[in-house]
Amino acid sequence: MLTALILIPVLGALLVTLFDSGSSAKSRLVALVIACVSFFWTIVLAIQFNPNKVGQQFTEFIPWVDALGLNYNLGIDGLSLPLLLLNGLLTCIAIYSSNVTIERSRFYYSLLLLLNAGVTGAFVAQDLLLFFLFYELELIPLYLLIAIWGGAKRGYAATKFLIYTAVSGILILASFLGLVWLSKSPSFALTTLDTTSLSLATQILLLSGILIGFGIKIPLVPFHTWLPDAHVEASTPISVMLAGVLLKLGTYGLLRFGMSLLPEAWSYVAPALAVWAVVSVLYGASCAIAQKDMKKMVAYSSIGHMGYVLLAAAAATPLSLLGTVMQMISHGLISALLFLLVGIVYQKAKSRDLDTIRGLLNPERGMPVIGSLMVLGVMASAGIPGMVGFIAEFVVFRGSFAVFPVQTLLCIIGTGLTAVYFLILTNNAFFGRLSPQVVNLPCVSWAERAPAVVLAVLIVIYGVQPNWLTHWSEPTTTAMIKVEAIATATQNQ
Repeated sequence: MLTALILIPVLGALLVTLFDSGSSAKSRLVALVIACVSFFWTIVLAIQFNPNKVGQQFTEFIPWVDALGLNYNLGIDGLSLPLLLLNGLLTCIAIYSSNVTIERSRFYYSLLLLLNAGVTGAFVAQDLLLFFLFYELELIPLYLLIAIWGGAKRGYAATKFLIYTAVSGILILASFLGLVWLSKSPSFALTTLDTTSLSLATQILLLSGILIGFGIKIPLVPFHTWLPDAHVEASTPISVMLAGVLLKLGTYGLLRFGMSLLPEAWSYVAPALAVWAVVSVLYGASCAIAQKDMKKMVAYSSIGHMGYVLLAAAAATPLSLLGTVMQMISHGLISALLFLLVGIVYQKAKSRDLDTIRGLLNPERGMPVIGSLMVLGVMASAGIPGMVGFIAEFVVFRGSFAVFPVQTLLCIIGTGLTAVYFLILTNNAFFGRLSPQVVNLPCVSWAERAPAVVLAVLIVIYGVQPNWLTHWSEPTTTAMIKVEAIATATQNQ
């Protein structure tokens, strides 16, 4: 079943490439149907998933390269399932939101489907080397999507992204190889790895490579500089995928391969990780306040909000670790909504400059529905009750406060700064008299609004009923905490 989840978009990409439709609209329709089939298959898995069972489900195992200890080993649990659903949903939205008349459409949509397959493979891989292969696979489509269909400085942004991600991959691969060789594991399978024989110094060294490698992907300060450039130059659908899904590979990797495999070292460096989280949260929020480009402001907000995940993971309490999953899904939905809306504003007003556009909430000549959705999105990001952003951040802070009270309070300041920079965005761009530079705006059709409406509805639904999100993940995160607790007790002895 999991192999089908990977093969559907791969075969779909091949079909789109070979399908000579003569029309980009037809290529888009074929890609959208394939993405929807893949998303539907993920929903089928979610329905059959047993949330009360701890451990991997729907497992698949096929020996591959015995000499390397590499096996085709797949499985999902409560940590990966919500991210798979998010990946499927946002892939459908990214394809639907793409320009109907985009050039080289067959190549474009095939890359989006391959991107989906690579991310899916990374989330279901239960073998270190197999995860790395999928982790690197998603790099190629994303690089091409930015380099070919990006903005004026797309070459610079794509190359910068490529270099940073390549360094990330090198560090992760080196750490994975070290884990297997030093622990004398017979294979790269997660179930065969036993790191208890490694000294604390060795564990910390290996964990450092994992932290920096995935810290680049998240990204955390000071490894964040590729992200604003990539977002600004990427098209709107690619920004949706980048912020909504691809950054989650970093936080997922920290939890799956950092905290789970090296719990003793993780508990030792946890105070430093909490400080790192505070720096990322406050720095990201401060940079967002200084931006005049709406898209760059939203990009910097991602840096801050992903810092909350690191804080919760560092605290490693049952509640905070549940909060990591909630925050990843919350950020995926909210950031996708914000980037979609900024993209619509740019498409209609031909500007993202907060000094240029004003009064877009004007009911007659502006974009009142888009403005209303933007207000909802920024309220969710700022943690207003009744939306998924509030409950996710509340769980993170409530679970982290008992372990890191000072760091948690400093991160809470970050939520206040979020309200500040998004208040600047909405006040400048949407309120006041409609500026002369953006008069006579083209009408926004309901077809263009539909993806944003879907995300807004989900943000409210999960904010009102968060149990629909947490019931998949709570048994898994609780089991991960038990491993962490045993490691902490061993360290104290």
